[in-house]
Amino acid sequence: MMMWGPYGWGGMGVWGWIWMLINALIWIGILAGIVALVVRLLQQPAAKPRVEAPMDILKRRYATGEISKEEFERMKAEIKD
Repeated sequence: MMMWGPYGWGGMGVWGWIWMLINALIWIGILAGIVALVVRLLQQPAAKPRVEAPMDILKRRYATGEISKEEFERMKAEIKD
């Protein structure tokens, strides 16, 4: 049976209860921060696909040998129009 004594109710005293409350609040704050971080990371929008510019596609095709120099020059002139 708990009784009132020199250290307060149940032997902890007022400061014991205050420190226990502060400790609980710190842990609640840490857990809330972790939950908020996880929720934020999960709600980030998916990365938008990068759209290549027509000139970049043309340069890549010429560099890989997919089209000849004449085709490159013709298509380049058409893109600039």
